[in-house]
Amino acid sequence: VLKLFKLLHRTRQEVFKNDTRALEAARQKINEEFKNNQDETSEEKINELLKIASDVEVILRTSVIQAVHTDSDKILLIPRKDLLQNNTPYFDKPTKK
Repeated sequence: VLKLFKLLHRTRQEVFKNDTRALEAARQKINEEFKNNQDETSEEKINELLKIASDVEVILRTSVIQAVHTDSDKILLIPRKDLLQNNTPYFDKPTKK
């Protein structure tokens, strides 16, 4: 449980880097959820909560992109390196190898 708690906080710091408002909101939410369930004794419920927390960490790490308003009608996206992927071009007719 503690390992997952620390992992969520490390992911939060990476995903919301330089955004103090989002960093604080994520910190409060993570701490609140763990505190609300700290007295849980049912092994089944604990495993379910750990699975949810693990899924949240994966979603944060793989799906969240920072954006900054640069003008009244423009937004600058700041993707992390681990989000960037090589695109495979689409071909109507596959080429033979």
